[in-house]
Amino acid sequence: MSESNENRLAARETWRDFCRRLEAAGDLVLGTEIAGEPIDQVEGYRYLSRLLRIALEMHLENADPDFPYFYAASHPTAKIGADNPDNIYMNASISGARRYRITGKRGSVPILSFGTKANRYAIDGTMASTGELDSADMAFDPDGRFEIIVSRDKANGNWLPLADDSSMLLVRQTFLDRDNETPATVKIEAIDPPRATPEPLTRAKLEQGFQRALGFVEGTVKTFLGWTDMLMKDQLNQLATTDQTMFYKAGGDPTIFYLHGYWKLAPGEALVIETPVPDCTFWNFQVDNIWFESLDYRHHKVHVNAHSATLNPDGSLTIVVAARDPGFGNWVDTAGHDHGTMLLRWTGAKEHPVPRTRVETIG
Repeated sequence: MSESNENRLAARETWRDFCRRLEAAGDLVLGTEIAGEPIDQVEGYRYLSRLLRIALEMHLENADPDFPYFYAASHPTAKIGADNPDNIYMNASISGARRYRITGKRGSVPILSFGTKANRYAIDGTMASTGELDSADMAFDPDGRFEIIVSRDKANGNWLPLADDSSMLLVRQTFLDRDNETPATVKIEAIDPPRATPEPLTRAKLEQGFQRALGFVEGTVKTFLGWTDMLMKDQLNQLATTDQTMFYKAGGDPTIFYLHGYWKLAPGEALVIETPVPDCTFWNFQVDNIWFESLDYRHHKVHVNAHSATLNPDGSLTIVVAARDPGFGNWVDTAGHDHGTMLLRWTGAKEHPVPRTRVETIG
């Protein structure tokens, strides 16, 4: 057999193996009792397709740490881990063996943060922080321009730490009023890359990209199904998660205190959430499906924040989760769902109140 034919057969087998393993990943959806309703099952398969899109962007299209490029790992039609509807997420593949330069312009977005991560979702479902930098601690030019050096050794000026196992850089832009706030512009480049242009794709790189992408899909599904299973058993119609360890291990922002819960409502019922609001830089609440995807915020009011909410006369907050507007509190639309997960964030707060919750009949 000629070398050309051998390569052709090897590449074909790489593709077939990828397809077989992807088909098996579907068992993670139908194989769980959590996905008991038809909407859970169809959303589960859509979730797998979305994760695959993200994974291929991450591990194949933008996998070269010598030529990093920002892509979105969560956006309106691809979502991971209770993605924040008020966020723009920007991800880039990096290496702890390199140095990078980030440049951009601040814009007017209220919160802009940068983090380096050890992305181990495909291995053990974790994404540990290896360095953090917030815009509140950065220096900017008068016109809002900035530069950040990303490296293991401390640099002058704005510096974002790297570790030996850093493999991802994550930028979060958090809005209060997205229609009237200006996003930051952000670019990244490797300092002194080893070559002028990326190397051509090889079968070995293709196979590695496919394997890592599939590992990411499988690991992500398992991680967040585990969270849903925990919340269903322990926190039905409650927001009471106070141990933040597992959220930070999964890539959560260390400036955020996360309160997750599981909600389930019968027809005509509403979940009423009441809480004081601490002094903080940002807060919001959202409803998600069982796969930890935010519900469709393009067409439904599935979240509320400090800008869109109306507080009670005493400064406290009432949120009402229901299929229709009950006429009181800050309504959050369940968007055709009768169950799912939910999340309240306190960002930059010294106190972290746990809300009171109750289920009411609204007719």
